[in-house]
Amino acid sequence: MKPLSRLAFVFAIALPASGLHAQIPRLELELRLEPASRVFQAVAQFEISDRDGFLLHRSLEVRRAAIAGETVVPQRAGRHGESVLWRVGAPKGARVRIEYGGTLPELDRALDARGVLGAKPPMASDEGSYLPASGDWYPRSATLFTYRVSLSLPASQRGLVAGRLVSESLPQGSAGRYAAVFEFDHPADGIDLLAGPYVVRERMVAREGAAPLRLRTYFAPAVDALSDAYLEDSRRYIELYTQRIGAYPHTEFSVVSSPLPTGFGMPTMTYLGESVLKLAFIRATSLGHEVLHNWWGNGVFAELSRGNWSEGLTTFMADYHYKERESADAARETRLAWLRDFAALPRDAHSPLASFRSRTHGAAAALGYGKAAMVFFMLRDLIGEPAFERGARLLWESRQFRFASWDDLRSAFEQASGRSLQPFFAQWIERAGGPRLRVVKAELRDGKHLELDIEQSAPAYALCVPIEIVAPDRSETRWVDIQGERTAVTLDLAWQPQGVRLDPELRLWRVLDAEQLPPILRRWILARSPRLVLASEAADVRVAAASLAKGFFERAPQVLEAAGLAEGSEPALLVGRHAEIDAALARLGLPPRPARLAGRGTAQVWTVWTAHDRENDRVPLAVVSARDAEALRQIARALPHYGARSYLAFEGARAIETGVWSAPGRLIQVTARPGAISR
Repeated sequence: MKPLSRLAFVFAIALPASGLHAQIPRLELELRLEPASRVFQAVAQFEISDRDGFLLHRSLEVRRAAIAGETVVPQRAGRHGESVLWRVGAPKGARVRIEYGGTLPELDRALDARGVLGAKPPMASDEGSYLPASGDWYPRSATLFTYRVSLSLPASQRGLVAGRLVSESLPQGSAGRYAAVFEFDHPADGIDLLAGPYVVRERMVAREGAAPLRLRTYFAPAVDALSDAYLEDSRRYIELYTQRIGAYPHTEFSVVSSPLPTGFGMPTMTYLGESVLKLAFIRATSLGHEVLHNWWGNGVFAELSRGNWSEGLTTFMADYHYKERESADAARETRLAWLRDFAALPRDAHSPLASFRSRTHGAAAALGYGKAAMVFFMLRDLIGEPAFERGARLLWESRQFRFASWDDLRSAFEQASGRSLQPFFAQWIERAGGPRLRVVKAELRDGKHLELDIEQSAPAYALCVPIEIVAPDRSETRWVDIQGERTAVTLDLAWQPQGVRLDPELRLWRVLDAEQLPPILRRWILARSPRLVLASEAADVRVAAASLAKGFFERAPQVLEAAGLAEGSEPALLVGRHAEIDAALARLGLPPRPARLAGRGTAQVWTVWTAHDRENDRVPLAVVSARDAEALRQIARALPHYGARSYLAFEGARAIETGVWSAPGRLIQVTARPGAISR
């Protein structure tokens, strides 16, 4: 590992672009950024596309424009959200040179994880600058393009964009400037610029038959000690996916710390929040997820108009794969979490995977990540692991740096498995929701024929359902094909069963039985009409509770006093100090504080079913009990990240205990058919 301060100049050999890539428009950018003042200046050269125009963020102004050396007058042609459409009157294909600049918005440190996922402008500050690809800080005139970016920053700053590092010049003294040139010769659909007061570390990794791999960390000084571990894990993940899918398509990979709570994967780099880089699960799962996006999403582009499959495939081949390597129990718990998240969705939030674009809120994440990953899990069950692995490699070989739709994925897996997958993809990608299944009859005839009746909700899915047959001394799983709303099945047995369980290992995307659905916080986060119930009269506690609820719920809650909790059936969040919470629960006749949380930490959170109503059967309540207003403020930012939990205890902002209430599946008793003789 080398600190950048010991390097004077770095050069990497260019790889030739393919004939296909040579036809793609090229963008040339020279830019100068002053993070302290947020002043941005740039020169861009690019080709005009059909629309004779380009967008720039409203903070930026075109100062000069020329075509073939002849000056032209740029014209504002209207607003598009936070950006301005500029026209220069050039014919299609003309090469345009513009000089532009302005003062960028200030980095918004108040953004939480949910806010970071929304539309973001280019932002700058001395502690970090983030110019996202979607922020229109550069002129984009084509869907896909290649680029070369020359970057100039003050001596204390380092920066990068995705691509191959062509050259780098370090400042000589505090008055000098940092300069770097990056090229991206593959088709790209955007450019993200990251900069900050980084310590840069580097490791070069030899690759057989390919240029060396340059691994880097661009870390704030506070997390620089983690660099070596992140470099090693980056190497390990890249080697893993090279073996499973195909060669890593770049010569670089960098991990960059962010002052914002980000978790983004871009080609050749990932941008991770400084506050979470120290957490063990980031290196264990999140880093591998972002590395894999160099294949899925940034290597093969999702055709978003027909559904974003890349997050689901990445979640399945990264996050879920790591759980499978850990243990079968850990993998099952992950599938259970996906299904519980699905069950927490309001009914009107169900949508088909074909309509998923990006994770802008929790409902979209439950489908675009959880359901999509489960679909790939079920596909692997259907065609077998060898065929699934071949299909992934075929997809990479055939669609590298091209757009791919769900249909393209289906074709790759059909080719790998040698079978038609049209019905499978149609029902899981184009339909919303999922089936509800139950065993309505389990009878033993003649002591050896097990007769089952299985019902599913309409309209019916075509399913292969695992049924576990249980006796005191043994169990066996049989897979049963069902097509309609009610299917009768007879299974021959050589022994007498005691009961049956439907899909006990949770291998199907479906609506879980109530016995498998303890209340989890996701239900409150996603509620359509949430209620905030205040148990305290103290002004500082009420303000802190309102602030916590604003970041916790995805929709503004109705605010009630504690006496109003009994009215209505929508999910309610009861907030107050410990003694106030205990008094409110006793006054309303609700279950007391769970014994496992009593006295733990500075704040406790738990869920409970409070009563029964006609439509939902049970009314969900979540309780936030804190020592004081400060304890509420300390957990406000962290709480939305624990949507898959039923209870937590916090010490300050740190969760010291988390869990999900036990909810075992139901065993359906097998009865002897009347008149039958049982032996």
